[in-house]
Amino acid sequence: MTEEKARAETPRTGDVEIVALAREVLGVECASLETVAERIGETFVAAARAISRTRGMVVLCGVGKSGIVARKIAATFASTGTPAAFLHPADAAHGDIGLVAGSDVIVAVSKSGEGDEILQILPILKDLKVTIIAITGSPSSSLASLSDIVLDASVEREACPLDLVPTASTTAAVALGDALAVVVMKEKAIGREDFAYFHPGGALGRRLLLRVRDVMHTKDQLPVVTEDASMREGVLEIANKRLGLTTVVDRDGKLVGILTDGDLKRILMEREDVLGTRVGDVMSSSPKTVGRDELVAAALEKMETLPPSPITSLVIVDEEGRPEGVIHIHDCLKAVG
Repeated sequence: MTEEKARAETPRTGDVEIVALAREVLGVECASLETVAERIGETFVAAARAISRTRGMVVLCGVGKSGIVARKIAATFASTGTPAAFLHPADAAHGDIGLVAGSDVIVAVSKSGEGDEILQILPILKDLKVTIIAITGSPSSSLASLSDIVLDASVEREACPLDLVPTASTTAAVALGDALAVVVMKEKAIGREDFAYFHPGGALGRRLLLRVRDVMHTKDQLPVVTEDASMREGVLEIANKRLGLTTVVDRDGKLVGILTDGDLKRILMEREDVLGTRVGDVMSSSPKTVGRDELVAAALEKMETLPPSPITSLVIVDEEGRPEGVIHIHDCLKAVG
């Protein structure tokens, strides 16, 4: 083994030191957030009011690590009901500033507040009469002096040993952006269902948007027999449709009962001539139903909480009382993830 390779494979820091340093980093960042939280006051309120009342977009700007922070804040605003976009200052200086309208709010993120890229476009933004909010670690910077509202994101020191790498400062800026987005979300009265519309692909979106009609078994998949049918016919329908049940209707096609696998087991214990028995004589005459426009999550909760014990299926009926679908608990669990 060469000396160089030996040095590369020799740990420079012991396990205890690694744990201690990691905890120190988190401690510095936590302390920085506490300091930023203590500064929340009138300027933060003004920033939140400006964003919640705008008829335009919130446009986030930043360069380098601050640009990454700005992108994250823009994404948080957009996902909580406030139209937002990220605009790189360099791109803005080369034509993309056309994205900005006078009704918009600009949020410029910069630790030093002296970045040439942002300062170059500020005069144009001022001419557009947009509201400019600065999130900066230097409240006395050029950016701060040209902004309408300044949010102080300064930290005592960075979490890295050299006090150079943006760590605590970026955490503080992200946290301020999160606080703004959440407050504005509250101001706009964005609820769970609104949030779901912004996240249709997520578990919450599926839970809050999917309706019973979207997952129910209907038409050829719907098991149906008449109350005058024999148990042989009922068993065949249950077996063929593979939902563990069949709906039972009267001569007018209206729902009068349900026959389940559980009913079959009970009947086998009670009767000898099962297959010759009339379905209407052994069915459950109080089938549980759910509306086709109900949320799948609500149907699932109903199945799990109905007394005296949970059930596995619900029937959907039309306005005339005819069965038009069946929803099974497995459909609900699969749908809502």
